[in-house]
Amino acid sequence: MAGYYELKVGKSGKFSFNLKSGNHQIVLSSETYDSKAGALGGIASVQKNCGVDERFEARESKKNEPYFVLKAANGEIIGKSEMYTSTSGTEAIPRLWAQPRTPLSEMAGSRLGTQRSPN
Repeated sequence: MAGYYELKVGKSGKFSFNLKSGNHQIVLSSETYDSKAGALGGIASVQKNCGVDERFEARESKKNEPYFVLKAANGEIIGKSEMYTSTSGTEAIPRLWAQPRTPLSEMAGSRLGTQRSPN
């Protein structure tokens, strides 16, 4: 099963999205957007930028957990990954996204589901 985007609306009325794998695990979470159009633009930006290795930046949390961010061409962060237990996950992700016919690159052009956030 290919991955998909999940568009969410929070209690505040702001929008965000998650890029989920075929097994429903979150791969990338977006920033918050004031409008649905803004969130859909964020999804389009993920689709445009996920194939460019230079758009990925490996980082480390305060708890020393590695994760990555995906940036647009202007340097603005589009989304952030989950926290990993080792750097091997963060190093492999950009390469997987850039390769054709891999589950992650298929996810970048996948279906969109919408849900209201319980938060």
